[in-house]
Amino acid sequence: MRVNAYAAPAAGRPLALTTIERRDVGPNDVLIEIEYAGICHSDIHTVNGDWGPQPFPVVPGHEIVGIVTEAGSAVTKHRVGDRVGVGCMVNSCGECANCLAGDEQYCVKGMVSTYAGTDRDGTTTQGGYSTHVVVDADYVLSVPESLDAAAAAPLLCAGITTYAPLRRWGAGPGKKVAVVGLGGLGHMAVKIAHALGAEVTVLSQSLKKREDGLRLGADHYHATSDPDTFEQLAGRFDLIVNTVSAAIDLNAYLGLLAVDGTLVNVGAPAEPLSVHVMSLIGGRRSFAGSLIGGIALTQEMLDFCAEHNIGAEVEVIPADKINEAYERVLASDVRYRFVIDVKTLA
Repeated sequence: MRVNAYAAPAAGRPLALTTIERRDVGPNDVLIEIEYAGICHSDIHTVNGDWGPQPFPVVPGHEIVGIVTEAGSAVTKHRVGDRVGVGCMVNSCGECANCLAGDEQYCVKGMVSTYAGTDRDGTTTQGGYSTHVVVDADYVLSVPESLDAAAAAPLLCAGITTYAPLRRWGAGPGKKVAVVGLGGLGHMAVKIAHALGAEVTVLSQSLKKREDGLRLGADHYHATSDPDTFEQLAGRFDLIVNTVSAAIDLNAYLGLLAVDGTLVNVGAPAEPLSVHVMSLIGGRRSFAGSLIGGIALTQEMLDFCAEHNIGAEVEVIPADKINEAYERVLASDVRYRFVIDVKTLA
């Protein structure tokens, strides 16, 4: 079936309205009529070519919420009329040790990304800036009805990207957690860490978002532009989650960790980051990375967010404002996630 979509025709070119072909619904597929699609900084990196050549034209979007309108004959998990979500991956080999352990995002053969990826049938995947998508039912999530659909869309990337390391490294009562950056990822990290019971500190360049940070659940808020911050907070945190997609002085932030503390990078800057080994050795510290989460963990995150009434802070826009939204993301002019009302693409 042909559907309307917004696509980037080439690297650095504005997105434009077009039509794309969606495959027929197979036995294990579901057809989803998309309601909302979040705009992630990864979308911008991809269409700008920051992460290398892409199979243009590219339809971005991996924060998808919609309604099942058709289910394949072998599908039992989802039914027509269900509200569902699709995140950053739509397939994996399903056979390697990582897939079998529920870590499909680390598939040895490579997970299939929701857009700009090569699916198992050799076709190029196209994402959620479109009216419909066909996805293998095993990679489709159930979105609890108690969640606002627009606010739930960013949970499929920003939510799981921050939930995964917070759960992995034990954020909870008695733990001191710092979140670097209060943007699309950072604001979700604050909400989730607070709901998990951790003591939460925001580390941001300035104090201009301090009121927001405290409202979202932070206990403390510090400006990293103030050199006294790094002296005042030295050795304090059990876990630091770095959400920014730009180069930072990792060694300065590693100095904020307690013994056995961990700094986890979830932001993905285009340029390499430098670490002095002594910054790790001096406190038996760890520097780690984390990439979204498996399907089971993503469902756990959605259920957790429903239980705690957590959604993203969103600004809903029509599809013809996507390029303007990209400019505003790059200018840090959004609090805190743009979400496309896909009805405006129909």
